[in-house]
Amino acid sequence: MSLPRPLIAAAVFAATACLWWAASAFGWINAFLLPSPQKVARTLFELAQSGALAKHTLVSLQRVALGYGMAVAIAVPLAVVFAFSTLVRNLLEPLLEFLRQIPPLALMPLLMLWLGIGETQKVGIIILACFFPIFLGVRGGIAQVDAKLIEVGRVCGLSRSDIMRRIVLPSSMPSLVVGLRIGLGYSWRALVGAELIASSAGLGYMIVDAENLARTDIVLAGILVIGVIGLLADLALKASIARAAPWLATDLEMARA
Repeated sequence: MSLPRPLIAAAVFAATACLWWAASAFGWINAFLLPSPQKVARTLFELAQSGALAKHTLVSLQRVALGYGMAVAIAVPLAVVFAFSTLVRNLLEPLLEFLRQIPPLALMPLLMLWLGIGETQKVGIIILACFFPIFLGVRGGIAQVDAKLIEVGRVCGLSRSDIMRRIVLPSSMPSLVVGLRIGLGYSWRALVGAELIASSAGLGYMIVDAENLARTDIVLAGILVIGVIGLLADLALKASIARAAPWLATDLEMARA
């Protein structure tokens, strides 16, 4: 009998924590390079008690929520337009393909000149990082829709908007979900990079500030917080999708089995 997935995940995390403790306790790795789990836990408690952890976490969450939400709002409609407009596709595809090859962090100096060093620049980096995974996910999903289903919809007298709403979008949901999840992960990567430069708050700032102070325990604490928040955000996204499209959740579970 197979074990429940949450139990397996908990066992993996526990084994990793034990290995971390052993590496620190038995001196396999220098304690400065890898502080013990107990020390990192104490540091997390001190940061939470002082209010610094909540402050930096809330700032980063606001930036990710705004940048990711704007990326979704731009990428999904544009992907739909690309799928149904040859003119728009011919005009914009070469430019978008060119921009897709450029790492968002490489554009940071220009964004700092154009948008300043405030929130706009950081949100812009997140939008650039999230946009293409979501855009390509939606576009690929629409391209894979069975043409026979669309033809059946036309035969049944469905309008173009009805075909999009009742056939195309539901059929492209699996690819859209993949794009949304990848984009969400990229948002945190871009955020930390954006906060490393010209920032006075946020988890990325907390990590680089701790690096300058040689506080490896704070660096690890910040990394752990980002990982936990990212994991919870991904679980929340999957739960929302399962509620909005239960048929899709069922299909994904069958695919895993």
